Amino acid sequence: MVLRRGARWAAGALAAVCVVLLLGPSAPSRGFPLARPLPSDDAAAAGEVVPDRVGTWNICNPCGGSGLNFGRAREIATAAPQVIGLQEACVRDVEEIRRYLEEVYGLVYRVEYGSVLRNWNRCGGLPWRPGGFGQAILSAAPMTDRVSVEYPDGGSEDRGYLAVTTLVGGRAVRVYDTHLAERRQAEVRAGQVEVLAADVARHDRAIVLGDFNAVPDAPELGPMWALARDTDPGCRPSPGGAGIDACAATTDWNSTFDYVFLRGTTPRTHRVRPSPYSDHHLLYTDLNRG
Repeated sequence: MVLRRGARWAAGALAAVCVVLLLGPSAPSRGFPLARPLPSDDAAAAGEVVPDRVGTWNICNPCGGSGLNFGRAREIATAAPQVIGLQEACVRDVEEIRRYLEEVYGLVYRVEYGSVLRNWNRCGGLPWRPGGFGQAILSAAPMTDRVSVEYPDGGSEDRGYLAVTTLVGGRAVRVYDTHLAERRQAEVRAGQVEVLAADVARHDRAIVLGDFNAVPDAPELGPMWALARDTDPGCRPSPGGAGIDACAATTDWNSTFDYVFLRGTTPRTHRVRPSPYSDHHLLYTDLNRG
């Protein structure tokens, strides 16, 4: 009987070794879900980012579902941008996303946070140590001169912008990440855009990422259109003041709320990717060099 039990144990151990050999050293560990291959028509080479690609994504909070951060990491890895700005970002969620990006997909990102509030309901944690909530910028290159600004009036919830200097396409650029007041608070957003635009105007080369909670022809976005162009070539003021041309929707309710505003640089291509992991789509653009 003892010999039979020993034989069964040995057979089980041998089977486990075979599984490890089949999966190889790159298999996800520590309880990670098995990673599906990234789409071949979209993914960057394994372990590499696209050096002139920038993106923005409101990752949705509160949102539920199992494997949420693993799915978010897969969406980011599929685009593999050099820089991406996240909104409605909890620090704990971003740290988990970064871990998946590195350990599953081989993409190493640095991070800077622009938390505007600490909220237990949104971000968890202990009641006396709630998680930080706000903006986050992930960059494959080092970031310097970080500035986090809370708008004087956030509307129904604190809002602000985060700014850093980093490299995109091998050139230094000032990158902003912002989330403006909610949809029905146009007057509040107008004040926020004035604050943001005043700082953006100080830089000859700037990229402004974010969820502006406003459609392109909203009057409060006027100062941004005066400073920069959107990555979508069909999304710009029309000649003769005829309004704003059609822009690709960036939300599940078919509105354009998310922008990559460019100052001192021009877009080559852009793409909007709907995602099951947020009510906003991931928007990213490849920039022209030079």
